[in-house]
Amino acid sequence: MRTRYPENDQVNARWYPAHPEAQKGRPKQAMIVMPQWNADAFSHNALCTLFNSFGISCLRLSKPYHDVRRPAELERSDYAVSSNVGRTTEACRQAVVDIRSCIDWLESQGYEHFGVLGTSLGSCYAFIAAAFDQRLQVCAFNHASTWFGDVVWAGQSTRHIRAAFEQSGLTQDQVREIFSIVSPMSYMDRFAATPKRVLVVHATYDLTFPLKYSLDVLTNFDALKIDYISKVLPCGHYTTGETPYKYIDGWYLGSFIYKSFKHLAQTKTITSLESHLTAKAQ
Repeated sequence: MRTRYPENDQVNARWYPAHPEAQKGRPKQAMIVMPQWNADAFSHNALCTLFNSFGISCLRLSKPYHDVRRPAELERSDYAVSSNVGRTTEACRQAVVDIRSCIDWLESQGYEHFGVLGTSLGSCYAFIAAAFDQRLQVCAFNHASTWFGDVVWAGQSTRHIRAAFEQSGLTQDQVREIFSIVSPMSYMDRFAATPKRVLVVHATYDLTFPLKYSLDVLTNFDALKIDYISKVLPCGHYTTGETPYKYIDGWYLGSFIYKSFKHLAQTKTITSLESHLTAKAQ
């Protein structure tokens, strides 16, 4: 993807390869990790180290317009989400292309099983990537919503963006519509078409991703018969990163990812054994 900002087009990721001993006797497995909006270069790195202990390698991906990809004139990652609809939409498309390109690279390195973990804005990017790429079999959405525009309109962190839309005479329904192309809700059917192992974490007192929109994700998952696990944190959006909630969240994410990749490895072993026995019988 090309934008008008060369620094944004140079995709940056921190690579956390699992130790060969931890991977011994199992397929090579990897997670792509995408932190929240305005995350710095160190956010979620501890999770990558945790996943390494399970024998899972990690690419901690910097989102468009974040940390080293942020244009010099910015102090925050405002170009990723703003009242500039075209640029916001382009940033989402770029993030999805980045995720899928990372999977291409991981495949070239011999990896077989892939997952994605996205937090907040990262969960939106991760969901759309998983909807379009069947290789993503493990999905962890840490704070999620159905409609991008509803979060922009009702979220505490995006009040300034709502104000810009209101000044232009737009309503919440119209903002939901203009951002529909970057909304997980638009790709629910596509996401549900391929079996995945899915975790959704939401916070009871979340003012950035209001609770009703996170619950709407679960309602749609139920309607589409998506196999998922739901976990709830008794805190707000940003207090998820504070003690003790960050440890609870880490436990939810870590235990889910450990069990999911273990299941994929066991399934591959059983499938290989069945194929071997069938070939031998023939």
